[in-house]
Amino acid sequence: MPFNERSRLDPSQVQDRRGRGAAVAIGGGGLGLVVLLVAMLLGVNPAELAGITGQAPAASTENASAANTLEQECQTGADANTREDCRVVGFVNSIQAFWTDEFARQGAQYIPAMTQLFTGSTQAACGYATAAVGPFYCPSDQIVYLDLEFFTELTTRFGAQGGPFAEAYVLAHEYGHHVQNLTGVLDATDGSGDTGPQSVSVQIELQADCLAGVWAHHATETGYLTQLTDEEIAQSLDAAAAVGDDRIQRQTQGYVSPESWTHGSSEQRQRALKDGLQTGDPAACETPGWTP
Repeated sequence: MPFNERSRLDPSQVQDRRGRGAAVAIGGGGLGLVVLLVAMLLGVNPAELAGITGQAPAASTENASAANTLEQECQTGADANTREDCRVVGFVNSIQAFWTDEFARQGAQYIPAMTQLFTGSTQAACGYATAAVGPFYCPSDQIVYLDLEFFTELTTRFGAQGGPFAEAYVLAHEYGHHVQNLTGVLDATDGSGDTGPQSVSVQIELQADCLAGVWAHHATETGYLTQLTDEEIAQSLDAAAAVGDDRIQRQTQGYVSPESWTHGSSEQRQRALKDGLQTGDPAACETPGWTP
């Protein structure tokens, strides 16, 4: 899915803090749901998640000058076709353009969410996080956090085929959490710590997968992307399977323990994504029926 070379990117939707270190800590607490969300692509039990706390180390500006300036480098779809960080900008622009129109169609207002690129560690309103937690959405500041190195880990660590649309799926899933936040879904599940194939936590993650598929169904309509191919659909479905709880547990501990699932099996995640891809209808994500 190459980008339309004539499309104009809006790099203001992506904040570039790569190489700048973490900001001074702003305090901890209230991390229950956040820990659940930041674990999205790791498939681990939130109680065991390491790397996100309420306190950050002292701020560092050692490599501040090395950070790329997206405003200068990411202007058109042609830039998105040649640079990974510009590709992120393009995907974010397309995802938010779709949800802006979809909310308006339903008589509501979509509030854009920033994506922040970071290297190694970062400070969010939800607490201090390292790259080990993977991409995550923080509902407290409505920002998606991403270390681009995760896309390499998606293939080397999780065994995914990778590809640009695998990256698009990751971003669209996190913005699915933003949609859930705006529509009150996350409020309704605040404090839920249950686990298992039919748990609330799993249903939240599967709904975000479905919402990612809804965007993918309409991606070309936003004007940023050209026709979606079968290969690109396969990239997204493969990425969803790679981060299934069962697959990760089998790789890391040698056996599967469904009672500890927090994000869903590979089959569940693929099915949820397919529902969104095939229907293009957010309503298809409202009453999940993804059985184990």
